[in-house]
Amino acid sequence: MKNFEFYNPTKIVFGPGRVAELANLVPAAARVLILFGGASAQKTGTLDEVKAALGSRSVHEFGGIEPNPTYETLMKAVEQVKREKIDFLLAVGGGSVIDGAKFVAAAACFDGEPWDILLKGGGQVQQALPFGTVLTLPATGSEMNSGSVVTRKATHTKLAFMSRHVFPQFSVLDPTKTYTLPTKQIANGIADAFVHTVEQYLTYPVQALPQDRFAEGLLQTLIEIAPKALAEPEDYDTRANLMWTATLALNGLIGAGVPQDWATHMIGHELTALYGIDHARTLAIVLPSLLKVKRETKRAKLLQYAERVWHITSGTDDERIDAAIARTRAFFESLGIQTQLSGYALGQEAVDAVVAQLEAHGMTALGEHKDISLEVSRAILQAAL
Repeated sequence: MKNFEFYNPTKIVFGPGRVAELANLVPAAARVLILFGGASAQKTGTLDEVKAALGSRSVHEFGGIEPNPTYETLMKAVEQVKREKIDFLLAVGGGSVIDGAKFVAAAACFDGEPWDILLKGGGQVQQALPFGTVLTLPATGSEMNSGSVVTRKATHTKLAFMSRHVFPQFSVLDPTKTYTLPTKQIANGIADAFVHTVEQYLTYPVQALPQDRFAEGLLQTLIEIAPKALAEPEDYDTRANLMWTATLALNGLIGAGVPQDWATHMIGHELTALYGIDHARTLAIVLPSLLKVKRETKRAKLLQYAERVWHITSGTDDERIDAAIARTRAFFESLGIQTQLSGYALGQEAVDAVVAQLEAHGMTALGEHKDISLEVSRAILQAAL
C-alpha cells in the first residue's frame, strides 16, 4: 500500500426530511446564495423547501447552472456574490451544480485571474467561501470531495481543480429527492459511480486489501441495484443505496493508498466538451475500449475484477479478461447507454478532434503509469468506433 493522507471534513446528513435541518446547519446570520440548475428544483418543490428551512436569513438565488457547468455562467455567479456581499453558498442539485459552487466559492476569494484556478489545478487556492449542498442527483460524489470540473464554452476546454478549501461543510442526502428524476439521469448516475470506482481500482496490485474489497463491494452493489433503480423510481431502499454508493465511490476512501488511472475521464471530458455528450455516457464509451487496449498493464487487476466482481472463474486468463470487459460493456448497455462512438453518430473525425484537444490541453501521458500517450489515446478511441 502506498503512503497516503486522508482528510474529509464533510458532514453527511442522510435520510428523508433532512432538508429542514438547514435551519441549524447554515449560520444564522449568513447571507446565502442558493445555486441551482434548471427548473426541476422549482417544479419539485425542493427550492421552496430549502428556502423555508433557511427562514429569515438573507437569501438570494442564482439559477441556470448547466449540466456541464461553464466558466462563463459561473463567473456571473461570482459577480453576484461580490455585488450582494454573499458569505455562504448553498448548492441545490447534482454534481454539476456542486462543482459550480466549488468554483464560485474559490473564485470569489481569489485575487488573480479566476481561470488560473482551473489551468493550475487549484493548488494556488488559499481560501474559499463556506458552502453546503442539498443533493438531488446521485452520480459524481462531488457532495463529499474537494474536486470540481468546469468547461470554458468559448474554447471547448473542460478542466478540473482540487483544493482542501472546497470540501462542502455539509451535504444533505435525501433519497426521496431522486424519485422524480428521469430514467436517463439515474442510468447516468449509476455509470458515473461505476467508472469512478473502476478508475481507482483497476490499475495494478499494491496489497491494499481493504480498498480493493471496498471497491469491489461498491461495484457489486451498483450491478445488483441497477435494474430496480431504473424500473422502480420510488423504491426507497434502492435509491438510498444508490445515493450512498455514489458518494462513497469518490469521497477519497477507496482511492487512499492506491494508484489511480483517470484516463477514461480525461478522454471523456474532451468528448463532452466537443460534442455535448453526457459525461457518464462518454465514460461508458471510453472505458471498455481502454481496458481492451491496456489489458496487459492491467492484467492482474483485470483477472481479480473478473473473478470478484463478475464471478468469472473458468477459461484461460485471456478468456476471463475478455469476458470481464464484455460484461462491463453489457452492463452499460443494460442501462440504455451506448458504448461506441457510432451510437452518437460520431466517426473518425471525432477521434481526430479528441486527440487534437488532448494534445492542446497537455493530456499526453495519462493513466496510472503515465504511459497513455496521444497514440494510445487514439488507439482507445479507434477501438470505440
